[in-house]
Amino acid sequence: MKKFVFGTMLVMLVIVAPFPTMARVAVNVSINLPPPIVFAAPPALIVLPETYVYVVPDVDVDIFFYNGWWWRPWEGRWYRSRHYDSGWAYYQSVPSFYREIPSGWRNDYRDHRWGGHQWDYQPIPQRQLQQNWSTWEKSKHWEKQNTWGVQGLQPRTQSPQPSRAVQPQSQAKPQVHEVTKSQHQDAGPQSERALNHNPEKSNNHST
Repeated sequence: MKKFVFGTMLVMLVIVAPFPTMARVAVNVSINLPPPIVFAAPPALIVLPETYVYVVPDVDVDIFFYNGWWWRPWEGRWYRSRHYDSGWAYYQSVPSFYREIPSGWRNDYRDHRWGGHQWDYQPIPQRQLQQNWSTWEKSKHWEKQNTWGVQGLQPRTQSPQPSRAVQPQSQAKPQVHEVTKSQHQDAGPQSERALNHNPEKSNNHST
C-alpha cells in the first residue's frame, strides 16, 4: 500500500512540475509588438534642429530615424527596426538620442518655430534619407544648410547630440593626452639631470 501511495505521488509530481516552467517561459516571451502602421507611400521626414534625429511629423505616433534605425515608443517600451513599416523588435532601454528631443517638438513643427526663431524645415524623402544619413552626419550637412533651416539660430560650439562622427575624436583625445603626459614625464628627469650636471648653471646658483 505504501509503495502504491509513493508511486502515485511521484506520478503527480512529474505531471505538475512542468507547469511552472512553462509559465516562466510564457512570461519571458510575452512582450507584445506594436501594431503595424499602414502608409499609403513611403513617409517624408524632417530633421530636428541641433540634432541628427529625423522624425515622421504627419502621423499620430512617434516614429524616429537615427543612426540607421527606425525607432518607436509604444506602451512604455521602445522598439526599433531597419524598416519604417515592419520588423519591429523590442529594445531594452530608452535610446540615448531621445534625451535631446524636446517634448513640444510637434507644436514647434506646426508653428514653424524653433527656439523662438522661424523654422523653415525641409521635407526629406525616405529613400533619400536612408541613402545619405551617414554622409550628412559626417559632413555636418544640416549645420551648413542655414543651421537646420532655423533663421537666426546660433550654431553650438559643441553639440550634445550623441554622434557617431564625434565618437572617434573623443576616443582619440585621451591618447593624445597620454602621449603628452608621458613625454612630459620622460622630459622631467632629463631636464633635472641636465641641470644638476651643468657646471655653468651650478656655478650661477652658487654665486
